[in-house]
Parts: sequence; C-alpha cells; structure tokens
Amino acid sequence: MRKTNQHIEIVSSTIIGLSSMSQKSRLAALAVLAKHYMRARITIVNNLSDLEDLVARRPDLVFLGMKFLPCNPIAGRHDSDRIWLSDYLDQCGIAYTGSNGAAHKLELDKSSAKQRIIAAGLDTSPFIVARQNRTLSPHEVALRFPVFIKPTDRGGGVGVDSASLANNFEELQTKVEAIGAKLQADSLIEEYLPGREFSVAILKDEFTDEYLAMPLELVAPLDKNDIRFLSAKIKGADLETFKTIANGATKIKITELAINAFHVLGARDYGRVDIRLDESGTAHFLEANLLPSLIKDYGNFPKACMINLKMDYKTMLLRIVDLALARSSQVSVQQPSIGLSIAGPKIVPELV
Repeated sequence: MRKTNQHIEIVSSTIIGLSSMSQKSRLAALAVLAKHYMRARITIVNNLSDLEDLVARRPDLVFLGMKFLPCNPIAGRHDSDRIWLSDYLDQCGIAYTGSNGAAHKLELDKSSAKQRIIAAGLDTSPFIVARQNRTLSPHEVALRFPVFIKPTDRGGGVGVDSASLANNFEELQTKVEAIGAKLQADSLIEEYLPGREFSVAILKDEFTDEYLAMPLELVAPLDKNDIRFLSAKIKGADLETFKTIANGATKIKITELAINAFHVLGARDYGRVDIRLDESGTAHFLEANLLPSLIKDYGNFPKACMINLKMDYKTMLLRIVDLALARSSQVSVQQPSIGLSIAGPKIVPELV
C-alpha cells in the first residue's frame, strides 16, 4: 500500500476530564493512520509548551481528541482562561478534524446549546439553570415534576445517577447541591422526558457534501426505581443495549431533528446528537457531542456507522481525516443550508 506523504498528529491529553480519547483509542487510531500516511504520531498536550511544540512541527493535520487546555493547571477545566485548541490551530493556520471553536464552546455549555436550539424553533425540554453555591427556592422552579438534573458542562454521563430524577423540590435541591459540591458545576434542570432515547451519529458525505444521520435507539438497564437513563456507570461499563430503527415516522423525525440541531450549533464534518421522546412521542434535543468517543466496538458513533452504513472503523476514521484535509485545501468554506423554518424563540427562565 502506497502511503500519502502527509503528516498527521493525533492530539489528546492524559489529564483527567480533558480528552475524549483514551490510550486504547489513541493507539487504535494510530494503527489505522500509520498505514495510510507517511508520518502519523500521537501527541499528548498537557500544557502550553506541549501545544507550542505541536505547532512548531507544522503537521498537515491535527486529529483532535480534546477541546481545550487550561492555562492554570490548578484550576483545570474550571479555568476561565482556557485555550481552545481549534481556535489556537486556526490562528496558526493548521488544519484539524471536526468542528471549530465556536461550536465546541456552545456544545460544552448544555444550557447555551439548548437556548440556541429553542431560538431556532426546535424542540427541547423546558429547563432552568441552577448556579452552584446559590440556594434555590421552590418558587424559582417553574417546571413540571419530575425533573432531570445533570451538570451543565460534562459529558459521558458524568454526574448522572439514580438521584438525577427528582420528583419534588427537596430531591431536586439535594441533587443540585451534590453536583456543586462534587463537580463544582452548575446544574441543568429540565422536565423529564419519559420516552425512548436515541443517539444519532452524523457524518458528512465527502462526495456530495450532504450530511448522513445514523440513529440508534439506546436502552439502559432499569435502575432501582425502574427508570431507564444513561448514567456514567452504565456508559462507562457499556451496559446499554441498542436497537436499529425501522424506516417510518419515528426515524424521520429524529433524523431531521438531529441534522437540524447539528447545523444550528454550527457543527461540521461529524458528531453525535442525543434525542429523547416525550410522553406523546415528540422528539426533543437532549445534547450534542462534537468529539464523540471513537473507540472501536465501544462508542455509539462507530456502532452507528457500522449498523447504518456498514462502514467499518478504518473507513470511518479515514473519512473524518479526508473531510478535514479537503476543507484545509479550500480557500473558503461555504456553510451548508440547514433548511429550517425558524420560529420565534420560546421563553425559558434561567436562575442567576
């Protein structure tokens, strides 16, 4: 096999909470890319010096496995002066995979992402935000119980457990206080959606520039209260099962919502959108992940590619790389039309 004469670096971090790539994931990606490109390597970025060294090497492409780097190591992910790698690489003229900094910032703040979805006239469950270190009062929670509570800035089910579903204000308050104390995070409180849950992988077609939506239905085991939801424990142990979705009205509405939400958030190339149905079967946006796990035979993104398109792990990775390289060779990039009828925004309160 003739290798392409290009230099690609797979970039992630060993600092807990900063990387979407584990060592296993990095090595699997390297095994694929090293067979197709003359220079492929793994680069760990744990500080600014590591990032400056990466830029000095001037790779043709960075395969992003992390979103940001804190300037203050002690503050970690709570550092307000964090460096967004996509912004930094843009300033240095170095191409990278996936979405840009604006999309990553929006996606990481779940409440801001939901506000953008609402402003575009798309469905998402009514919500409020409870700030950490601030005491809630019952009259501030103008939501219908039960409600679901999770951190505003975490993925992978972090902070989600059996206490995340609250049936009254006292249970809500206890969970909000736990998130603030354990994670130093604000809490997103939204009306609980009791219906089926879906993960929709989205991948751009390199020849047509259309976006393909590849849905899976996720089924979590019942918790002690006979409720199904994807906690950190379930996701980490890969305990959820999945189902394919037959062609029909449900598949159409969840794929349309996923594609539209993806574009509304300013995402590009690939990512994942999570959706859940309410009691009447209406699809609602939950959250997006623009750096989804790409671990072979584990993450929902690779599973969705295989089940929906018969696209294996190698082909999936090379597609992501090809999309980024093609974009880097263009002088300008035209954003795809999202094809939405924009409705007036719904008013959603936020606690300050």
